[in-house]
Amino acid sequence: MRRRAIASVLVLILLATASFAQKKDALDSEGHAWWQHAVFYEIYPRSFADSNNDGIGDLPGITSKLDYLRWLGVDAIWIAPMFPSPEVDWGYDVSDYFNVNPDYGTLADMDKLVATGKQRNIRVLLDFVLTYTSDQNPWFQESRSSRTNPKREWFIWRDGKDASQPEKTPPTNWTSLFGGSAWRFDAATGQWYYHYFYPPQPNLNWRNPEVEKAMFDVTRWWYKRGIAGFRLDAVDVMFVDSQFRDNPVVGTEKNALGDPVEREIYDKNQPELHGVLQRLRKVADENNAVLIGETWTSDIAQLKRYYGEHNDEVQMPMDFMFTTINKLSPPEFRHQIDWIEGSGEWPVWVLSNHDIRRVYDRYGDGQHNDQIAKLMASLYLTLRGTAVMYYGEEIGMEQNDPKRPEDVKDSQGRLGWPKEKGRDGERTPMQWTDSTNAGFSTVAPWLPVDDRYKTYNVESEKKDPESILNYYQKLLTLRHTNPALLEGKYIALNESDPNVLAFVRSYKGENVLVVLNMSSSGQTIKPELTQNAIAAKEGKTLLSSFNAREEMNTNEMTIPPFGAWIGELK
Repeated sequence: MRRRAIASVLVLILLATASFAQKKDALDSEGHAWWQHAVFYEIYPRSFADSNNDGIGDLPGITSKLDYLRWLGVDAIWIAPMFPSPEVDWGYDVSDYFNVNPDYGTLADMDKLVATGKQRNIRVLLDFVLTYTSDQNPWFQESRSSRTNPKREWFIWRDGKDASQPEKTPPTNWTSLFGGSAWRFDAATGQWYYHYFYPPQPNLNWRNPEVEKAMFDVTRWWYKRGIAGFRLDAVDVMFVDSQFRDNPVVGTEKNALGDPVEREIYDKNQPELHGVLQRLRKVADENNAVLIGETWTSDIAQLKRYYGEHNDEVQMPMDFMFTTINKLSPPEFRHQIDWIEGSGEWPVWVLSNHDIRRVYDRYGDGQHNDQIAKLMASLYLTLRGTAVMYYGEEIGMEQNDPKRPEDVKDSQGRLGWPKEKGRDGERTPMQWTDSTNAGFSTVAPWLPVDDRYKTYNVESEKKDPESILNYYQKLLTLRHTNPALLEGKYIALNESDPNVLAFVRSYKGENVLVVLNMSSSGQTIKPELTQNAIAAKEGKTLLSSFNAREEMNTNEMTIPPFGAWIGELK
């Protein structure tokens, strides 16, 4: 018995040691997890690469482009929803969480993508739609079959507000993001179900422990297949008010969809969601995985809550404040950088994605868009924190909105045309070559390719040393190898300058100066280095978007219109 007990203790010690070693190995020499210095790249699978020439991108297509992504400097890819779906909202209405949409391939294709990525040190993350499902999901089909079905409480069902006419009076005044009431009456069972998005996207009832278990099991299942984490969709609407109180209405004006303007205090950001995120984080930590949160926030206190009081919720809550700045404004960008730097948390920088207009158009002036594309890359890829790119930004893909209502594929555009053209414009096919359909497919793709594909494509830009693509590649190489850009603290300079955004990344005596002229005229700047205890006489150019000298006088610098300069201080 004694020997058996001793043996058991030794086993426990070995297991504990192995567990500790695994956690220790997950951090670098500076104590950072793998995702903190990684560059993430969002892929819209329907539009990235079509391997079988049916006009729709797929998983084998993504696999075929991993060498390109490795060359570019990408460490992890986030794939927008690739689960089976009726495509009411292009994959964000999931009918089966344990499979792959046949349009995109098979589970075997996903396994191959993960394995091939691993060989190239590229991790794969999935978009996890955890707030709602498709109305075609078997869970909801059971839920709506009767009031007594075991899965009835997996979704949010309520009686009408007025018992005398329950089918005409929704339980609350809450409105859907896509217009109209957020409640849909189900005649078969005589109750309303809740949907923050489209009616075919019923919200799950996360107050039900069975729902939590089922969804956590989904993540465990994918972790076992090698998935490195999840981007959590719409986490702010996971819970609604338990008392089902009406939202306050603001004024008498209507929004773009004709609904009253409401303060969404009872259908968003309920406190219970943080407990779920803490428990979901534990599962992620067990698998050395990362959680990226779609966490729309309006103030620093709200953002900090998503990190968790003990850094135990979402590792990467995406601060979307950059996406609300739709002009080149050093004061506004500076304010947002100071905002997150002052929080004490690890920043996450995002400029665009599948729901947000492309950078090339949002900030471009129609004449200097290429320079401005390099300028914006120099901003979010030199800041302290983790960067999330969107496919095509590295080649200057522009917004390609539908020209006619009959061309719109996105339901949001169909509902709101012409004021709302939808999100097709930021989801058009990746431009690989100057051949037919930009090398995406030999047949007409599901969305039209931008007319500029002849010159704005991967193949052509690789050959042009001054292209946006080669600038991105050099910038990402610098980001991965320069100690100050990897580890350095952020020091703001010349904070009253309305035209130039300048800052230093400082680490163990090494300093990198970043100067970004966000104006249409040349600017002369005297960087406030000595005021920030930085001794330097000159700067060695590491990368610039213009023809800069190898050595620059950092006492007084002249930067051309929309110019970006990154240099090592000496």
